[in-house]
Amino acid sequence: MDTRSTEIPGRPREHGAHPDDGPRPVPSVRPAELLCHGIAAVLVVSGLAHLVVFAVDGGPWEGPVSWRKPVTFGLSFGVTLSAITWVTSYLRMSDRVRTALLVVFAADCVLEVGGITLQAWRRVPSHLNMETGFDSTVSMALAVGGAVLVVLLSTFAVISFGRRPEGPVGMPLAVRAGFGVLLVALASGAAMIARGVYLTRTGHQEEAYASTAPLKTLHGVSLHAVLVLPALAWLLSRTSWSEGSRLRMVGAAVGVYGVAVLAAGIWGVFSY
Repeated sequence: MDTRSTEIPGRPREHGAHPDDGPRPVPSVRPAELLCHGIAAVLVVSGLAHLVVFAVDGGPWEGPVSWRKPVTFGLSFGVTLSAITWVTSYLRMSDRVRTALLVVFAADCVLEVGGITLQAWRRVPSHLNMETGFDSTVSMALAVGGAVLVVLLSTFAVISFGRRPEGPVGMPLAVRAGFGVLLVALASGAAMIARGVYLTRTGHQEEAYASTAPLKTLHGVSLHAVLVLPALAWLLSRTSWSEGSRLRMVGAAVGVYGVAVLAAGIWGVFSY
């Protein structure tokens, strides 16, 4: 009688193993992964809770001071943290290095969502706000945290392109494409912050708050490719389709996502 368990999602097979070699024993989930997924769940719950706050308290949804920011940032950072924790399990890298990077990434996600949520409850803008000493401190902490996010996620992207990721058919392409598109999200986010800081420093505070709008769509669309594309590859690996069909489906999804990112980028350029 075969007592082996089937493979669980998010844990790559042994190096060199064929994706269709049959079921493997279920490996244990590392404490750092449990921690990151737990923090991600808390951030998502925070975002949903603030959606309830918005429903009760009301107020504008758009603008620098609204409940939209703790909602969207809580959900986005929570989903992204969980996605990165899962997807990086397919990267060929030291477990110790991956653990260290993930823990720093999780702490940075908490910093970003925490600072934004704090300012939302204080009814003041979270980003580009230099009105008081405390506001400047929060704004600078968020900016530094953003820079740390860029470094960490860029590191994962470089690793994904440096060594072919593991996983079932289509997963290496999905992981690399996901991280490649994620770099677009990081670049658009950095561009929004840079222009906003420049306008703030030159005395155009209200224009600084409005300057981020044209690139928000590009930033949002490109941010979650690192989850959507690998998730599709994993789902396809659960089907009985041939390897060629699965690979073509992932390739088509990458192409569609690329077109969506390009369209969002063009819209952002003409709206800037």
